[in-house]
Amino acid sequence: MVRIKTIPFNEQALTAAKGITQAIQYPSVYILSGKNEAYVGETINIAHRLQQHIRNADRRRLDQLRVIMDKQFNKSATTDIEASLIKYLSADGQFRLQNGNAGIRDYNYYQKDRYKEKFEEIWRLLIKQGIAQHKQIQIENSDLFKFSPYKSLTDDQYKTAESLFDSLLQHLRKSEDAVFLVHGGAGTGKTVLAVYLMKLISDIMAEHNEMEEIEEAEDEFSFQSLYYLKNVRSLKIGLVIPMTSLRKTLKKVFRQVQGLRSSMVIGPSDVIKSHYDVLIVDEAHRLRQKKNIMPGHHKVFDRINASLGLTDGNELDWIQRCSDYQILFYDDTQSIKPTDIDQSVFQSLVQKQNTEEYFLTSQMRVAAGQDYIAYIENILYEYGNPKKKGFKNYEFLLYDHIRDLTAVLKQKEKEVGLCRLVAGYAWKWKTQNHSLEQIRDQQLYDIEIEDERFIWNSVNEDWVNSANAINEVGCIHTVQGYDLIYAGVIIGPELGYDEQAQQIVVHSDQYFDRFGKAAIHDEEIYS
Repeated sequence: MVRIKTIPFNEQALTAAKGITQAIQYPSVYILSGKNEAYVGETINIAHRLQQHIRNADRRRLDQLRVIMDKQFNKSATTDIEASLIKYLSADGQFRLQNGNAGIRDYNYYQKDRYKEKFEEIWRLLIKQGIAQHKQIQIENSDLFKFSPYKSLTDDQYKTAESLFDSLLQHLRKSEDAVFLVHGGAGTGKTVLAVYLMKLISDIMAEHNEMEEIEEAEDEFSFQSLYYLKNVRSLKIGLVIPMTSLRKTLKKVFRQVQGLRSSMVIGPSDVIKSHYDVLIVDEAHRLRQKKNIMPGHHKVFDRINASLGLTDGNELDWIQRCSDYQILFYDDTQSIKPTDIDQSVFQSLVQKQNTEEYFLTSQMRVAAGQDYIAYIENILYEYGNPKKKGFKNYEFLLYDHIRDLTAVLKQKEKEVGLCRLVAGYAWKWKTQNHSLEQIRDQQLYDIEIEDERFIWNSVNEDWVNSANAINEVGCIHTVQGYDLIYAGVIIGPELGYDEQAQQIVVHSDQYFDRFGKAAIHDEEIYS
C-alpha cells in the first residue's frame, strides 16, 4: 500500500527522515516543493540524500518534503516512478522543476504494468494533497506533456543522444567541423529528442548542476562526459523549427520549463541575428529553397543571401553559415512542398567526411508500432492487395460513410480528447479569409461528402488545440509534427485505385494546393 509522509524540509529534516523506518529499509521516491518550484528524486537512503540537498542552494528554496513509500517498491520501480512524476508534475504546470533530464529513459522491468497502477494511485493522492492539479488524461493531452524535455527516451533515442554528444564533445575539444544528421520516420520522436537535447545542454551549461548529483545516480547516468563541456566553453544553442505552428507551440512549452527560454526556439530566418555554437534543426526536410515560395518572400531570400555572401542560398545554407555545429533531424518521406529543399542536398551532405549519421526506428506516435507503419506503406506504395489485418491494443477501422466516421470520432473526443478529422488537399479552400462568424452566418463550407459539409481548419497556428477543431478538417500543414489520440483520415478524390494494375494512383487535377504543385511535374506529386 502506498503511503506519503510529509515533513518540513529544513535542518531538522534529516533527523525526521531517520525516523521514517520504511523509507530507510526500502527504496523510496520523494518530492521537495516550495511555492513555485519542486524537485523529484528517488533513493535507497533518504537520510544521506537529504544531506546532499541541504547543501544545495536551489533545494534550500524548497520547504516541504514528501516521501512516497511502499513495501513493494524496488530500485527499478522507484526509478520508473521518479521519471513519471517528473514528466507529469512538469506538465501539470503548478511547479517549475529543478530537475535535469539526463538519464531519463524508458525501459522494461518485472511487473511494470503493476507499478503503473501504483503510479496512478500516487497521482490521485497527490491531487488530494494539492501537489498535483490535473487528471492524468488531461496532462497527457497537453502540449507540455507531448513535447516535454522530461520524456522517457526509447533505447534508440537514448543511444543516439549519448553517442552524438560524445562525438560532439570530441569535435569541440579539437575545434573540428561536424554535422550530425539524425534520420527518423514519422512518429519516431524526432521533436521529442530535439527538445530533450536542448534541455540537456542548457542544464549542462548552468551552474546549478552539481557533481554530487551525478555521483548519486552514476549507474543510471551515461552523460557524465557532457559536464566537461563547461571546460570547453559556454555554448550558445538554438532550436530551429521551420513550421510556424509547431514553433509557436514549442515556444509556449519552453516558457514553462526551468532552464529553457522561448527565445531559444527560432525560425530559419532568425539564425542570421546571431552566431550559434550549436543549432538543432527539427524537421530539416521542411527547410525551404527559393523555389515556388509565396509572393513577397523572394525579397527576404535575396536580402538574407546577400547579407551572408550567398548568391542562391537556401535555409540550410543560412543555418550552416550562422553556426559551428548542426544537429539535423530529417525524414526524406515527409517533404510535402516544392519549396522544401531537394533531397539531393541532404544526399550530398551525407557524402561529406565531416557528416555523421544516426537512425531512429522505434515508433512512439502510433501505439501499433512499426508493424502498422509497414502495413500502411505497403498499401500506399507496394503492388498487390494486402490482406485485412488487426493490431494489438490499436483500433484501425475503415468506414464506407463519412457520417459513421465523424460520429465515432466525436464520441472519442468526449471520452479522451485530441481526436481530429484530417484530409489531403482535395477540396478548394473557399472559406479562407472568412471568420467563423461569417462562415456560420453565410453557411459557407469547403468540403461536401455525401450529405455532410465541412470547412478546412479555421486557424493555421496550433489548430489541433483550437476550440472548433473537432468540427473542422485539418490539412497536412496544420497537423504535421503533432500527436493525436484518434485521427479520422478522409481519402479524397485526389487518390484512386487502378484495379488492373492493383495500385494507388494520384489524380493531380483533384489536388488543390497551388503552392504545393505549381512549377513541378506530376511525378513529383506522385512521390
